[in-house]
Amino acid sequence: MAALTGLRVLDLTQWESGTSCTQALAWLGADVVKVEAPPDGDPGRTLNRGYWQDSEYFLNWNSNKRSVAINLRDPRGHELLLKMLPGFDVFIENFGPGVVEKLDIGYDKIKEIHPEVIYAQIKGFGLTGPYAKYKCFDMVAQAAAGAFSITGEPDGPPMRPGPTLGDSGSGVQMALAITAAYAQKLRDGTGQHIELSMQESVTYFMRTMIALGAEGGRKIAPRLGNEFDPTINLFSCKPFGPNDYVYIMAATESHWALFCKTIGHPELIDDQRFVDLEGRKQHGDELNKVISAWTGAHTKHEAMHLLCEAGVPASGTFDTKDLFSDPHLNERGFVQKFAHDASERDVTLLGWPARMSNSKVPIELAPGLGEHTKQVLETELGLSSEAVTQLITDGIVE
Repeated sequence: MAALTGLRVLDLTQWESGTSCTQALAWLGADVVKVEAPPDGDPGRTLNRGYWQDSEYFLNWNSNKRSVAINLRDPRGHELLLKMLPGFDVFIENFGPGVVEKLDIGYDKIKEIHPEVIYAQIKGFGLTGPYAKYKCFDMVAQAAAGAFSITGEPDGPPMRPGPTLGDSGSGVQMALAITAAYAQKLRDGTGQHIELSMQESVTYFMRTMIALGAEGGRKIAPRLGNEFDPTINLFSCKPFGPNDYVYIMAATESHWALFCKTIGHPELIDDQRFVDLEGRKQHGDELNKVISAWTGAHTKHEAMHLLCEAGVPASGTFDTKDLFSDPHLNERGFVQKFAHDASERDVTLLGWPARMSNSKVPIELAPGLGEHTKQVLETELGLSSEAVTQLITDGIVE
């Protein structure tokens, strides 16, 4: 059995911070039932950027779940949800401020029906404090947590980081908290309320830069750009396209010696200009010319392999196309293809990075809206096929 076999999650999440959490739980073996509002469901379904419905955005964050479409604004739909509730360990939502109160599915209401529930909420700024009512998305959370301030060139403006750490970072942290709460529930039989602030979540990823430059809040940590040291930097490679760069991290003296030998300049090891880090910084422009001449004679993949084979940490700047064609990720089975019936084309997804020897969960394509409504209502609530059909006819479920 998978690690989280037996954990049952009633998933009212949307967009990304919540869906990344419940997908992580599903990939670890939890039974996740995603409750969506008809007729469109999770708004992420239609964030298609020119693709089909369901969007690739939705497909990337909703694998291994079952979808039930219920109109919670209708009293009968609301009642269906509450009747389903006792069969699940976890209730999770990431609606905007005030939405669960309007839907009458706040913690007090849910706990009254299911006292042992693990009730999880992801909010932009948490449930208390001056910002509690502010709406939030990934980039807002990153800006509020300082991530913009340390990203970019030293003499340039703050810059939006590329990865969606405000959303998916919050989601994975919540998945860990839910897993811990479930372990506690198995031990002592009690549920609990979990609240997670996206702003606070992103500060977790800020700790190194805070430690290196903030002095406990007394100073402002600087933007460093790509260059950390003369031999920890990004260098261009042929054919000099937008992502034709290699990032080199010759971070120690032993790396420096191996690096000099690999680029064909072993004499630099004893060169008084570069004999230590301070000297390399002082003569950074001269050193940059030597390194750039070597990287410019190679592709990013060639430079990466030559350096890594020699023991120097480095990587080509993989773009999103490189990720899916990368022979290493493909050999490890991390890149997987699925047939998407609605679009009549293949969908290629990246897998879950944690590999557990005794917990293997094959990835399944994200469900269509309401794909499991009939199945779930019949099995969870004991409704007849005729009763479910009537609910569909009445527009209560889809």
